[in-house]
Amino acid sequence: MVRLYIPQPLSPGAALAPTPEQSRYLTQVMRLKAGDDLLVFNGREGEWRCSVAEVLKRGCLLKAEERVREQILPPDVELILAVVKKSPLEFAVEKATELGARRIRLVRTARTQPQTIRLDRLETIAVESAEQTGRMDVPEIVASGPLDALLDGWDPDRRLMFCDETGGPPALTALPAAGGAPWGILIGPEGGFSSGERDRLRALPFTTAVSLGPRVLRADTASVTALTLWQATLGDWPR
Repeated sequence: MVRLYIPQPLSPGAALAPTPEQSRYLTQVMRLKAGDDLLVFNGREGEWRCSVAEVLKRGCLLKAEERVREQILPPDVELILAVVKKSPLEFAVEKATELGARRIRLVRTARTQPQTIRLDRLETIAVESAEQTGRMDVPEIVASGPLDALLDGWDPDRRLMFCDETGGPPALTALPAAGGAPWGILIGPEGGFSSGERDRLRALPFTTAVSLGPRVLRADTASVTALTLWQATLGDWPR
């Protein structure tokens, strides 16, 4: 069944207006007609069975029929990714959404190369990934600025998984020992962290430095690996 993210309120009988792009997808690509069903979620009120109420010349209208799943949020883990080139950045956002990251923060580090960031494009990728994977929310994507500023304002109650390419204890051992508080996962840029950044990160009381294995991973691969390890040890995979 077709599944869409529409951030409008959902309740029995509520009328929903998809975007023009969503309307074209429903009527021209999927060939839905009046009376056909689809699934809709908004990140707040669960997943709903909706029907196509009316097909118009320039769009369509939907009607919310019944809730089929209560709202479930993924574990409170956010991916903090140093900005990288367009293709690996988009890949990382797509896979982080699939793997259940609740939030994705983009930061600049000492070795981050200047890049143009299109948040609207990344948000579209996150929405499409959430629609396809069955999750009932879309991760927030935030451009947070410099890493130092992010660390200055860090909530000490949130643990930080520091993926250090120079080595550390295995994540499968270090993460369970650190506990199950809300977490952030920090992935560095193509050139890695500077020695000053690494020293500061290792000195912070809320940081758990880990190794992702014997090979140096690209930022997009490291993002997938780190989220996989976190979900397998502290996340919702066991559930």
